[in-house]
Amino acid sequence: MTVNTEVVVIGGGYAGVMAANRLTQREDVTVTLINPRSTFVERIRLHQLVGGSDDAVVDYRDVLAERIRLVVDTVTQINASERSLTLATGGTVGYDYLVYAVGSGTADPQVPGAAEFAYPIASLEEAKRLRPVLDAAPATAVVTVVGAGPAGIETAAELAEQGRTVTLVCGEVLGPYLHPRGRRAVAKRLAELGVTVLDGPEAKVTAVTPDTVQLSGGHQLRSTVTIWTAGFGVPDLAVRSGLRTDALGRLLTDETLTSVDDVRVVAAGDSVAPSDLPFRMGCQAAVQLGPQAAETVLSRIAGAQPAPVSVGFAGQCISLGRRGGVFQFSAKNDTANKFYLGGRPGAKLKEFVCKSTVWQLGYEARKPGVRTWWSKDAKRQQLLAAKRGDALATAEQAV
Repeated sequence: MTVNTEVVVIGGGYAGVMAANRLTQREDVTVTLINPRSTFVERIRLHQLVGGSDDAVVDYRDVLAERIRLVVDTVTQINASERSLTLATGGTVGYDYLVYAVGSGTADPQVPGAAEFAYPIASLEEAKRLRPVLDAAPATAVVTVVGAGPAGIETAAELAEQGRTVTLVCGEVLGPYLHPRGRRAVAKRLAELGVTVLDGPEAKVTAVTPDTVQLSGGHQLRSTVTIWTAGFGVPDLAVRSGLRTDALGRLLTDETLTSVDDVRVVAAGDSVAPSDLPFRMGCQAAVQLGPQAAETVLSRIAGAQPAPVSVGFAGQCISLGRRGGVFQFSAKNDTANKFYLGGRPGAKLKEFVCKSTVWQLGYEARKPGVRTWWSKDAKRQQLLAAKRGDALATAEQAV
């Protein structure tokens, strides 16, 4: 008699969808995906939703295998000892294995006035809340974007291309990930679009009011609409459920993505910290971590030893309006190098990346396990060895 295994995936983002689809390789595995929304959100297009050029959503029927049961709800508690989940609607769901892929969102801003008067855009709901605010603002209204990572740069460029008056407040450096050559290309394109870029030690936001942004250098900027893209946080579900996390709240796991507290809990995406050495947040890591988390579960079901995680990076892709972009190339260990692709070719490559990412999800739904999307990063083993060495030295000093 065949024993059926119930696997529940919490979170229907890039990592969760990839994990759920990969799990359907086995006919004796029942997969349930729990997500607060009934549609898949293309987070890498949320700046386009803000700008009005895309709705940033995809029907789950296009990216999720037919065998997967989709539950539109929110998990409020994980009871690992009983292998059950409590839902916001009041029900419970049991599991044999759990894939924790709750993703990330806007970090709670510590700057006075930011939570009350600035608009975050890390989620679909936040971006939708901002859209009518921008529509109602006069064409001459000053828009301030806080945060110079990809989300901030892309949002500033998207709005400036529409003729908006935009100031991008970097805090310190424009595009911290970028190589200086790639950074200069981004700065040039932003200047062409008319974006005022403020960087350096005096460009940190110290307070936000309904119509101003105050900086550490003592300057005060007029701002009709302030958009907040600085920093990301993760849901506190693991913390509330008594599972160990890193300082940011990401679930602590070993190198097989298995929770350090429970062999039945596996994690993927922005909300996991393997060996307390998490990967850069984003879909590039998520589409690799998702299937690897699923493979860990499948290995345990088969009684085999799961393989250690392996994530390789290609770089960072940034759109600069609809007619420009920069692809910053990197080594597999996510270190940016001097090579980049800019201009219209950069914009086309970014659009290709957005479309191909959704295609990857759909391909995994149709043919789970046929292709592997990740490449090895040999330097991670060096980081792990150094971390173990540091831990041993600290322990010896304590003795």
